[in-house]
Amino acid sequence: MVRQQRRAALTLTGWLRAAGVSGHGRRSLATDAPACQTPTVPDAGWEILRAEVRGRPVFVRLGPEVPGSVPHVHVHGFAVSGGYLLPTAAALAHRATTLVPDLPGYGHSAGWGHVLGISSLAWSLLDVLDALGLDRVVLVGNSMGGPVCLEVAHSAADRVAGIVLASPAGGMYNQPLPRAIGQLVRDAGREDPRMARVVLPDYLRFGPLNALQLFGELTRFPSLERILRTSVPTLAVIGSRDPLMPPLWRVREIGRLAPPHVTIAVIEGAAHAMNFSHPGELAHVIGCWLDGREITDDPDEPGRTRVLQIPRDEP
Repeated sequence: MVRQQRRAALTLTGWLRAAGVSGHGRRSLATDAPACQTPTVPDAGWEILRAEVRGRPVFVRLGPEVPGSVPHVHVHGFAVSGGYLLPTAAALAHRATTLVPDLPGYGHSAGWGHVLGISSLAWSLLDVLDALGLDRVVLVGNSMGGPVCLEVAHSAADRVAGIVLASPAGGMYNQPLPRAIGQLVRDAGREDPRMARVVLPDYLRFGPLNALQLFGELTRFPSLERILRTSVPTLAVIGSRDPLMPPLWRVREIGRLAPPHVTIAVIEGAAHAMNFSHPGELAHVIGCWLDGREITDDPDEPGRTRVLQIPRDEP
């Protein structure tokens, strides 16, 4: 839960001092801001935090505070910032205090001199949670953000109340690397064209060599093993038009091996970046799951959702 003491924030109009505020006594909020472009936030009810992690700034978009809620932390994919996650994050912001960070080396967050792997990104995310005084959260990860969330839960399950994997990338279906690149190229033609304006500056800033290096590691990450062994309640949401995801028959086979607290849903018509293209439908699915209600389709939103009914073998 969010600590009782309200954490200081850095607003869009300038940096406010936040002296002496830290999480677990290990990190503090930074107070000096470099000259850079201000990250986009949905509306005036959102703020910008700058958390200091291992001496480097990490940008975090913070939604309106919802007292008594378990915060939601949305985790972006590879080579991009958290900007494209804001449509879904904003749609869920009324339920819980919402945070959308740019992981170290991405978007508006300072790099560490080299590309961080999945495990290092997971530990840096835990450092961000510490810096902001967040004891326990719900993690919502898209693409590479899925493996990062799974790694956080693997390392510190007591810090994670639940995981939402929206189009989780990584693993055997994305191997070898040329196959994964081909899948990514096919997906580009299936995404909302408006997304290009959001992510293209992030891709250019991250650089093609860094992207290839990280994408190669992502394809080798044992996502399936992490899902099958997670002790944290997990919702996996996949798009029917996502070329980076296995066919549904294969998803069902994998689902038979998963623990009962793993739920799998499909949004018909969605590609890989469903957090941007189908925010209303995805937020509806997540809300049903968090409330323990039957996951249903929202007829007022694009896309049609169904839960994969997976018979599991009796122990």
